[in-house]
Amino acid sequence: MAILAQNYLTLVDIYKRQEGDGRQIAAIIELLAQENQILADAVAMECNMGTKHRHTIRTGLPSVSWGMLYKGTPQSKSQTQQVDDTTGFIEAMSSVDCRLLDLATDRGAVRLSEGQAFLEAMNQEMATGMFYHDTANNPERFKGLSARYATYANGANSQGAEKQVIHAGGAGSDNTSIWFVTWGDRFTHLIYPKGTKAGVQRQDMGKQRVLDADNNPYYVEEEMFTWHMGVAVKDWRYNARICNIDVSDVQGGSVDLYKLMRKAYYQLQSRRVAGGKQCIYMNKDMMEALDALATNAGTSDNFVRLGRREIEGQQVITYRGIPIRETDALLNTEAAVPAAS
Repeated sequence: MAILAQNYLTLVDIYKRQEGDGRQIAAIIELLAQENQILADAVAMECNMGTKHRHTIRTGLPSVSWGMLYKGTPQSKSQTQQVDDTTGFIEAMSSVDCRLLDLATDRGAVRLSEGQAFLEAMNQEMATGMFYHDTANNPERFKGLSARYATYANGANSQGAEKQVIHAGGAGSDNTSIWFVTWGDRFTHLIYPKGTKAGVQRQDMGKQRVLDADNNPYYVEEEMFTWHMGVAVKDWRYNARICNIDVSDVQGGSVDLYKLMRKAYYQLQSRRVAGGKQCIYMNKDMMEALDALATNAGTSDNFVRLGRREIEGQQVITYRGIPIRETDALLNTEAAVPAAS
């Protein structure tokens, strides 16, 4: 299984190759990636239609036939469907009093420090969007993963993405999810508008005259941060969602997370993906529960324990060789996901 993509650039890779002001943004992206590990995993691609990205999904295979001498070959073709994914953008404006900057030995460091709170807010919003945003409810945003895997399979004849959704039995509104995601241009990837750059863009607005609460003027140096992003899922078979995980039941020890993860693992189209990388996402409560289950397992059974391996110089917890990423963007207050109709 290819854990690290060698052929496609992440946001950090893109900005490490830029010069000038891009170096500062590279530092910003690296800081964000430390807090939001999904940014270090996801690959980014430029849209092929302005702010939209059109890709073709194969929905059926052609038929083949055995040949006979002096008989022709029946013609056939595959079936495909075109899907458009859109981007959205968020903005933040950081203002620093010029008098504070005059006292600083490194003006740029002060401005970056002051802007970090805005960047963290943007970071959290984008991470949330990857999982939960839906253009059906908020058309100015982009379509996240939950909107694509919004029902679970109801019977053997289920078709489409609901086949990739594993029902953990929870109800009510104290549920969470665990995600298996395959990143790559043929699987799932981020998108950004054609002709722009991936990730956070910084624009120095220079010195600006502003007013305080008493309408008295003073001067600040401003910078605008803008982030255009969307999500595209080209092949839904390479992702899986474990939904309706009742958090209270997990904390009470009555949910077999490893059984659910095994089902999701084998629901993936492939566990050996060329040209992509697979990751598992869960919040810290599920990480702790998973760790507890592994710790309490006996040594004589065939329990699949959590492993550790070094990836790009860092020790990473893995399940069946797939890196597990902790993300606070996954909530413990998800509404129950319904069965497919």
